Amino acid sequence: MTAIKGRDSFKSKFGVIAAAAGSAIGLGNIWKFPYITGENGGAAFLFVYLAFIAVIGLPIMLSELIIGRKAHRNAIGSFKKLAPATLWKYIGIFGVGAAFFILSFYGVVAGWSIRYIFIAFSDLSYNGAESVNAFFNSFIKNPLQPLIYQLIFMFLTGLIVIIGVQKGIEKFSKILMPILLVLIIVLDIRALTLPGASDGLRFLFHPDFGKLSFEGVLVALGHAFFSLSLGMGTLITYGSYINKKNNLIRVAINVTIADTLIAILAGIAIIPAVFAFNLEPSEGPGLIFITLPNVFKSMPGGDFFSVLFFVLLTIAALTSAISILEVVVAYFSEELKMKRRVATVFATVLISLLGIICSLSLGIYSNYTFFGLNVFDLLDFISANILLPIGGMLISLFVGWSLGKYKVFKEIAHGGSLKGSFLVIFMFLVRFLAPLAIFFVFIKGVGLID
Repeated sequence: MTAIKGRDSFKSKFGVIAAAAGSAIGLGNIWKFPYITGENGGAAFLFVYLAFIAVIGLPIMLSELIIGRKAHRNAIGSFKKLAPATLWKYIGIFGVGAAFFILSFYGVVAGWSIRYIFIAFSDLSYNGAESVNAFFNSFIKNPLQPLIYQLIFMFLTGLIVIIGVQKGIEKFSKILMPILLVLIIVLDIRALTLPGASDGLRFLFHPDFGKLSFEGVLVALGHAFFSLSLGMGTLITYGSYINKKNNLIRVAINVTIADTLIAILAGIAIIPAVFAFNLEPSEGPGLIFITLPNVFKSMPGGDFFSVLFFVLLTIAALTSAISILEVVVAYFSEELKMKRRVATVFATVLISLLGIICSLSLGIYSNYTFFGLNVFDLLDFISANILLPIGGMLISLFVGWSLGKYKVFKEIAHGGSLKGSFLVIFMFLVRFLAPLAIFFVFIKGVGLID
């Protein structure tokens, strides 16, 4: 496979899948998916989530890949090339802004996971849930410790990105993704061998739709969109590194399957273990850093599996973080004409500085709020509820209406033909259904509907 002229590119088909899947698979799969499934009734939520992945997530992912590969540019440059002298470029601006904000607080949480690896190694003893809760709250409010681990994580992320697309992102994705899969399977096997684990499996796979509220349906819709890292330009940027010989439909389907599989495997690793120790699966964000440490400390060999879990969490965060950083680096290097090394260092430093403020806003700066939110929560709110939904909705409309049926067909058929009515269904989804669904995510996120 030849490189895109003037730009680095992915070298192998497996590299494309590993990198794109790594972009989609992150903290949302390992951390968020299990607890929102627990909060919203288990299997019924899972089934609705899978339906939304198929009809909303997959078409938007394919749309981003189409834009990136057709333009061979970064998230902003792609729209400048495909729709010059129009307002469509602001989609890319939303994406780069979202990536910048997200990685700032994402790096903070990823730093927590690194800290918990060392905690597991040190065999720190907990004396009940109250002690675990107290430890976690004390740690995240500490003015120095979380910053050290956040900067370690950002250094690792920048180091991989600075090496380049092929030698850095692709190479490390091909190493890290199989490790992630092996780790999660080992954790699944251990969880399934715990007494009482069958109750957790029943909760996860035996649907009771009476437990699913309209609120839960909207949460499933939102997570189907956010789980695949849509709307922030990561897949546009990665799409620009994909050779024309790769079938974009297969790439999108494979990545969607991988992302969904990892989320379900994470649920299998966590929820049966929670049930086995008579804890609640609806513990919220604290499920990973508060509830699970208690579970691990209560099971035979728990220290070993605790290490494995937080290594898994860190790897998932890292594969996703490098794709987010690449969005900003590609913009700096191509639009601002920086050398790649300079662009990577500059972007990493700026994002880390904002991340330091995010971390401190949970502790010594917690009294400084905007609209009732500290900096960490504010950036999370702006990214998740405004920038990403607007970006995703406009990406869908751009492919459906501005790019048009002929150009879409030409890009995904790559000189051949499409079987059946795929193109008709795809265009219907990106023109009508996906934008409407994302609009509901947006108005729900900003509080216009309950």
